[in-house]
Amino acid sequence: MIDRKEIIDIVNDYNTDNIRIGAVASHSALDVFDGAVEEGFHTHAICQKGREKTYTDYFRAQRDQNGNVVRGVVDDYVNYDNFDEVLLEKNQKSLVDNDVLFVPNRSFTSYCGIDEIENDFAVPLVGSRNMLRSEERGLEKDYYWLLEKAGMPFPEKIGDPQDIDELCIVKLPHAVKKLERGFFTASSYEEYLEKSESLIKQGVITRNGLAEARIERYVIGPVFNFDLFYSPLEEEMNPIELLGIDWRFETSLDGHVRLPAPQQMALAEHQLTPEYTVCGHNTATLRESLLEKVFELAEMYVDASRKYYDPGVIGPFCLQTCVDKDLNFYIYDVAPRVGGGTNVHMSVGHPYANTLWRKPMSTGRRVAYEVRRAIETEQLDKIVT
Repeated sequence: MIDRKEIIDIVNDYNTDNIRIGAVASHSALDVFDGAVEEGFHTHAICQKGREKTYTDYFRAQRDQNGNVVRGVVDDYVNYDNFDEVLLEKNQKSLVDNDVLFVPNRSFTSYCGIDEIENDFAVPLVGSRNMLRSEERGLEKDYYWLLEKAGMPFPEKIGDPQDIDELCIVKLPHAVKKLERGFFTASSYEEYLEKSESLIKQGVITRNGLAEARIERYVIGPVFNFDLFYSPLEEEMNPIELLGIDWRFETSLDGHVRLPAPQQMALAEHQLTPEYTVCGHNTATLRESLLEKVFELAEMYVDASRKYYDPGVIGPFCLQTCVDKDLNFYIYDVAPRVGGGTNVHMSVGHPYANTLWRKPMSTGRRVAYEVRRAIETEQLDKIVT
């Protein structure tokens, strides 16, 4: 792991009048860039050839003669053959020379690799570098380990598929779509065998992936992704903020639930098992009497992160939950960085964050606002790793 002092030494040499906000141009980068522009920063996109035009063309920033943005959000960009070229020493140097603060997202960790980010990427990250690894399901100290240490609720794990005796979900990677899921459900061992063999035959999952799969009891209820924020700069108010809530559209699951039962029963074998590929998000609010539980979960997560991943979570994080019939929360995923669904609130802001800050405040803008506060109070060292 790159020593945090090394990163602080780098950021101390930054020209704070010239700081730019950078991110891998994917995932929720538009929210990051939009929020940066709202707070008066220039933006820097790391693009990949073949998927760059969203950032280099359609959302390219235009500024007037006074430097004010009149259109778009992307000021500067680089376009690499592959995202991981940002790890090259000369490209890191370019980021540092241009005073870029880098906001990690899921695409950054997926395409560039956790080992390389921890050990080789000597660019200041806004957030917790050492917590990014906890998102990798199956590692010794993944987010399930942290949730257990914190005493937080998550779906019960089934250790042996032969013990499946009610609806369960089998979590494993998709065989072809690198960043997606090959999840499926089963209510018995026989159904597990039947579905897994079918999906292996179709090339959706692999036997090796199945051997490493995590099986959990299925929690029947709606899902809520809580977009949260922890500020190490806050001294007067509570440092934990609920910014907003989103939920996912998933293919082909959402297509299945739109079909009447007779049509579902008539599907061909390759159509029968829905896939859980996230293709979009929507916004949500929560019954007010349940909000206190969300803050309690956030407090438990922050406390555990500070105990086991010093200095703990910094800035945005997301607790992905489902709620059962008795209004109990179960955490099925954790993102120790900008969540995947925050684009739904860019420009207009999150409902809860707007209420708290009395102005439109998306996750992206909240990150940039934290950078702004850190600059003004000379505390950039507290928000970078």
